[in-house]
Amino acid sequence: MAPDGSRATRLSEGAADRVQHRVVRLDIEEVTVDPAKPVYVALYGDRTKKYGYGTIQRGRPEQRLLFLEKNVGRLAKAKEADVFAYVAMSFDDSPDYLVGGPALADARQVTNTNPFMGEYAWGRSELIDFKNRQGKDLQGALFYPANYEAGKQYPMIVYIYEIVSPSVRSFSTPSERNAYNSAVWTQNGYFVLQPDIVYRDRDPGLSAKDALEPAVEAVVATGMVDPKRVGLVGHSWGGYQTAFMSSVSKTFAAGVAGAPLTELASMYLSIYWNSGGTDARIFEVSQGRMEVPPWEDLDAYMRNSAVWNIEKMQTPLLMTFGDKDGAVDWHQGIVLYNAARRENKDLVMLVYEGENHGLAKKPNQIDYHRRVMQWFNHYLKGEPAPDWLKDGVKFLDKDKELKKAITSPISND
Repeated sequence: MAPDGSRATRLSEGAADRVQHRVVRLDIEEVTVDPAKPVYVALYGDRTKKYGYGTIQRGRPEQRLLFLEKNVGRLAKAKEADVFAYVAMSFDDSPDYLVGGPALADARQVTNTNPFMGEYAWGRSELIDFKNRQGKDLQGALFYPANYEAGKQYPMIVYIYEIVSPSVRSFSTPSERNAYNSAVWTQNGYFVLQPDIVYRDRDPGLSAKDALEPAVEAVVATGMVDPKRVGLVGHSWGGYQTAFMSSVSKTFAAGVAGAPLTELASMYLSIYWNSGGTDARIFEVSQGRMEVPPWEDLDAYMRNSAVWNIEKMQTPLLMTFGDKDGAVDWHQGIVLYNAARRENKDLVMLVYEGENHGLAKKPNQIDYHRRVMQWFNHYLKGEPAPDWLKDGVKFLDKDKELKKAITSPISND
């Protein structure tokens, strides 16, 4: 191909069935690709969520060596032999290495991670298809509860960010230090849905609404999920959408928003302290998708902000911040908390001292993990509200709880 893009030769055949091809650098010292020789490419099916590897070569048909309903990655080659290794995993199969020859399909498994998994009930995953309110074809990853029983209706937790359906092929290690853990939720008897969201300019919140409500409806239509016991959770941009949905939608029985953007106009004028840049950039040319400053379209900023929809809020919301958050200033949480308090809405705000945009201290991680579980168990399973939710917690008592968190066993009481 010439520098101006002319005289290009097509080497791959992925457009017809929406399979992406990316060149794999097996030798990091190679800086160019010779199309006259077989070139290994990573494969990803945009609709099937299959992963694999193939080879492309000028003058020869593309070869798909491996294309599986698993997450396949980390292809590597021995330096002085035609021996290749890659990793494969799925939601119910932890990552393992396979080793074989250049054709890859003959590879044999050489590790056996987490052999004890066979002693435990585990969920499974599948793709769901749905359309947003604009008729756009979207997908979601649906994870079944462990020991799923056909004919029974379950509660469901919906985890969001933007495009998250590829997680359908990924293994999730249960951990008490991760408050948004699909494996933990499925082990506790929840369906988990991770649906994709696409956006219209100047309407990020309403775009989320137009995707999330149909996604939930698609799963509820299967009869497996109780529509009155669906929760929503997200962090940062996912937290923004969760807080917004809690103020404008009746779909969810409870929400958990980590470090959410709550009032877009004021945040536009603030600083992203972790990098020193302005938040205006995020809103105009990045994730916010607002295109213009608030003084040019204040109505768009207001209709997509949880604060300015607080009167309609019906969903109980648990909101969490670190008081040193350098990405979303924790005053975004104070604004929504005060608005909810003024309107007598059901909102609880957790603030972790010294924490940034995500919790880094083990006691805080465990504490938040437990509170998220207790929040959903109360609102989605009908379990009694824990004392901290009913009466609050004194600072000295909270300090004692945090010191215990490292050594005490997990409890969802």
